[in-house]
Amino acid sequence: MPLKTSRKTQLKILQADSLKAIPWLVHGFSTRPGGFSKAYGGLTLNLGFTQQDTRAAVEKNREKFLQQLGATSKGRVWPLVMLRQIHSDLIHCVSDLPKNAPVKSALAGDGIITQQPRLLLGILTADCLPVILVDAKRRAIGVFHAGWRGTVKRIVEKGVGEMHRYFGTLPGDLRAAIGPGVHNCCYTVGPEVRATFESQFEYGSKLFHEVEDSDPVREKYPLLFLTARAPGHSVLPKKIFLDLVEANRRQLLASGVAAKHISASPLCTSCRTGLLFSYRAEKGVTGRMLAVAGIR
Repeated sequence: MPLKTSRKTQLKILQADSLKAIPWLVHGFSTRPGGFSKAYGGLTLNLGFTQQDTRAAVEKNREKFLQQLGATSKGRVWPLVMLRQIHSDLIHCVSDLPKNAPVKSALAGDGIITQQPRLLLGILTADCLPVILVDAKRRAIGVFHAGWRGTVKRIVEKGVGEMHRYFGTLPGDLRAAIGPGVHNCCYTVGPEVRATFESQFEYGSKLFHEVEDSDPVREKYPLLFLTARAPGHSVLPKKIFLDLVEANRRQLLASGVAAKHISASPLCTSCRTGLLFSYRAEKGVTGRMLAVAGIR
């Protein structure tokens, strides 16, 4: 997933090779550098109306991002449709332009689909996965917000079904791009999350791995941790890691999307906070990235 960079502003946009080949599609995943926000260290491209940032800075960031993306007609940026994201499986079909506002965000849900040209669909993330689906034959698109709750509710799998219901989309015609998010190297969850996935998916257990927690004090002074329990030492807890990317890839495969038509960013938000925002790594004080798609 290469970066499109502006030399003048240092703004960087990620794009999927599989989607770049579609001539009528505008798409991109924003990153951290190159904006007007001062709230999160340096000048960053925060695209969400967060508590620490100013509305004016975010609006300037959005304008700048969409202009560099090329989502303009006669010098004006296309209207942007967004959602009040609630970690759900609710998906909205948008068939008309927002009225009297460049951004429409009153709808609650976590997926948007459309066939309307010159209209941008947007999803905000800062660890959860943004997923873009494109019907290459019928000129239809969808964007989805897939955190663990949305994923366990099959938001992406249902998105494929909704595109078939509204547009006649066949899974074999779909191209899918999974943008940057927290990866299985960093995404620790509780046993209740693993139990939920294992109850919903046959392959659920394969989405997790465990790592024994380390304790340098215990390693240096093992005698301090002797117990009466065999084999004589208290047991270290294990961390549970979820592979959210693989969970969504498997849903796309189960829906009939060809493996060769599914791409995923290798970038982990938690590992790459210099390039990306991460809610977990930055303990909730961070900006938001925007995944967008539109039809020329």
